[in-house]
Amino acid sequence: MSTSVPQGHTWARQVKKEDEEVDPLDQLISRSGCAASHFAVQECMAQHQDWRQCQPQVQAFKDCMSEQQAKRREELQRRKEQASAHR
Repeated sequence: MSTSVPQGHTWARQVKKEDEEVDPLDQLISRSGCAASHFAVQECMAQHQDWRQCQPQVQAFKDCMSEQQAKRREELQRRKEQASAHR
């Protein structure tokens, strides 16, 4: 009994919903404004395969994310204060 696949099949790969979704971490980094720094880290890692050789890029990404987090905290505090003043 032969179990070969018929010639000229018509099946196509079904794309899973997960394949179409954007990674939440990538979304977070994009919204932070630090995507360029993140990509620089990724490029360095791809080139050197050693995170120790990518410390300037890692530090720049860390600094960018820290700055964005500080801005976010300030914005949340400002909104909280405004909400309290309107009560």
